[in-house]
Amino acid sequence: MTVLDAKIPKGPLSDKWTTYKSKMNLISPANKRSLDIIVVGTGLAGGSAAATLAELGYNVKSFCFQDSARRAHSVAAQGGVNAAKNYQGDGDSVYRLFYDTIKGGDYRSREANVYRLAEVSSSIIDQCVAQGVPFAREYGGLLDNRSFGGVQVSRTFYAKGQTGQQLLLGVYSAMNRQIGKGKIKMYTRHEMMDVVIIDGKARGIVTRNLVTGAIDSHSSHAVVIASGGYGNLFYLSTYAMGCNASAAWKAHKRGAFLANPCFNQIHPTAIPVGGPNQSKLTLMSESLRNDGRIWVPKSLEDAKEIREGRKKAEDIPDADRDYYLERQYPAFGNLVPRDVASRAAKERCDSGYGVNVTGQAVFLDFAFAIQRFGREEVLKKGLDENNNTLILELGKEVLKTKYGNLFQMYKKITDLDPYEVPMMIYPTTHYTMGGLWVDYNLMTTVSGLYAIGEANFSDHGANRLGASALMQGLADGYFILPYTIGHYLSNDIGTGTIPITSDEFIAAEGNVTARIDRLLSIKGSKSVDYFHKKLGVIMWQHCGINRYRKGLETAMLEIAAVRDEFWQQVIVPGTANELNTELAKACRLADFLELGELYAKDALNREESCGAHYRLEFKTDDGEALRDDINYNYVAAWEFVGKPGEAKLHKEKLLFKDIQVKQRSYK
Repeated sequence: MTVLDAKIPKGPLSDKWTTYKSKMNLISPANKRSLDIIVVGTGLAGGSAAATLAELGYNVKSFCFQDSARRAHSVAAQGGVNAAKNYQGDGDSVYRLFYDTIKGGDYRSREANVYRLAEVSSSIIDQCVAQGVPFAREYGGLLDNRSFGGVQVSRTFYAKGQTGQQLLLGVYSAMNRQIGKGKIKMYTRHEMMDVVIIDGKARGIVTRNLVTGAIDSHSSHAVVIASGGYGNLFYLSTYAMGCNASAAWKAHKRGAFLANPCFNQIHPTAIPVGGPNQSKLTLMSESLRNDGRIWVPKSLEDAKEIREGRKKAEDIPDADRDYYLERQYPAFGNLVPRDVASRAAKERCDSGYGVNVTGQAVFLDFAFAIQRFGREEVLKKGLDENNNTLILELGKEVLKTKYGNLFQMYKKITDLDPYEVPMMIYPTTHYTMGGLWVDYNLMTTVSGLYAIGEANFSDHGANRLGASALMQGLADGYFILPYTIGHYLSNDIGTGTIPITSDEFIAAEGNVTARIDRLLSIKGSKSVDYFHKKLGVIMWQHCGINRYRKGLETAMLEIAAVRDEFWQQVIVPGTANELNTELAKACRLADFLELGELYAKDALNREESCGAHYRLEFKTDDGEALRDDINYNYVAAWEFVGKPGEAKLHKEKLLFKDIQVKQRSYK
């Protein structure tokens, strides 16, 4: 096992990034015009990176499989983006954000990267405000903040429940400016099929035009993977249906190590599964936990009667409700981190207290918030504080300004009005903390190949705190990668344009074509979705909220069996030279069927519980995650050696010099 070099600068933690930037190699504006950079993905990380790199003068080629860059899945983020500005005067600071992030990730992330993230967070807000992002504001005009799970301060900036969409529009406008100037060449409906490595350096990619089927090569002096996470391994997730892991997995098979793949976030506030034919799940923002109270009936009989439709939530008096998060975690209450809230919900439902037809749901109730906000509004306006009808009306109006689109979304999906009855929620797959291993420069183990945003592993450890995904994506793209990639490219000034006629590009195109031809030639009897659903069931059953050795061993065997069956029995209609969505899905699923086995292998290797990785064999007496800091205080980085189940483990030891490592507690 090789010890990985994260290239962390020397010196005090608070000075590392500033000192490092001041000593980096620079490239003159004239020389930047001769350098090409490929960015795969146009979400907040990829879009911000492409726009910033083009603004600096590089020639950027941007790729996405959607028909528009603004359809990247970042658009779906709802709740907000974190920044340590301390606008509320409640004790927040760069160190506090750093500490909360390290603790929230259960001490399984790299100190230097996380501190840098906290340090640049404030610049994100300034950048986005300058772009016109309509963040919520207080009465006096200052930007408003709210809290998210795992923290005791208000540091989350938001735009109702549309924060991701509004931030992405800001990124999209910055990209369009550069597209108009000719500095970004935009390739929509192009999917990356392979990375091309020449003399040990990433020098381009091979793509498939999803409309015509054409296979093309594109060269560059560096390649940036910003293609998001791999949560659709589970089939049912909060990801868009098109989200996939193929770009990162192709990079992995070309030599980039994949780190901590088993660190996958389960989000506690998704709309529960409605039936066997469902294709995805919808998230209700964690921001709702600021004002909603989570509960189940105290009585098994009451829970049973609710499931059978003989009682409703409002029939259960307050004294007969179990506000279990407030009971178990009084210091944080409903704002415990996502992994803690998810396990608690599963435990209540598994114990028979679930409240929907399937028994897999808990209540998220806003009745108290409506009363509280309503009374505040009545007092502010000097109205009748005994008029309960008026209090309810004004309270609902306040909620509407904070969460209106989320409430509307919930009602459209469930036909239930959350202003009148509690929402029903249940945990589901949401985000992946694991990803391509990167060093402090955000470079993978392949020279010139970078990974940013959710595509890398670097900042969130074993559990991501809410509103930190947008923070990381924008920090990487706007404020970190543009410095570090320039340092690398300073040695490429005299290289000249990389030709796509080399043997490496020709071989890569041939491999892509052969793989597509093989998929089309199988002509089996089972659809791509049939296999994806089978994979999803295995993943959720054995690699979901709870895991244990036998289940993980079973998962590895079953995933390998599904993969073998897929390559013998899948049917992919149509041809390669046309718009063929089933072919695109088949290519992506083939990668998922390999990644899933490595995911289970990584979970099996990590014989501890930490954050979202919860092994039933390793827990405290009161059921909390029990880390093993002696044997597993490392990043598990896997090297592809031919088969996912035979991947080779490399370790990056995690060193904590500026923070005390201790058992995580939110009680």
